[in-house]
Amino acid sequence: MRDRKLTVRESAFDWHSDHITESTPVTSTYRNTQNVRRFLQGCCGSDFRFDREFMAWIKNGEPKTMGEVAIEWRQRSKRKG
Repeated sequence: MRDRKLTVRESAFDWHSDHITESTPVTSTYRNTQNVRRFLQGCCGSDFRFDREFMAWIKNGEPKTMGEVAIEWRQRSKRKG
């Protein structure tokens, strides 16, 4: 029953318009939307860009929050130089 509640909650999050915070969990319904882009640009700066490898990492099924997504992008950005 608990899994069912989680699924309902996940499907209720609208990645296009709901408020995203650093504690927002990445759900199975995650989408790379303009709302997500705005959030990540706010956290990571105007240089933020999606790339295929990063998008695949976000959607890999491992539990993470949007704050962790921002941290990962900053780390990847530093490695690229």
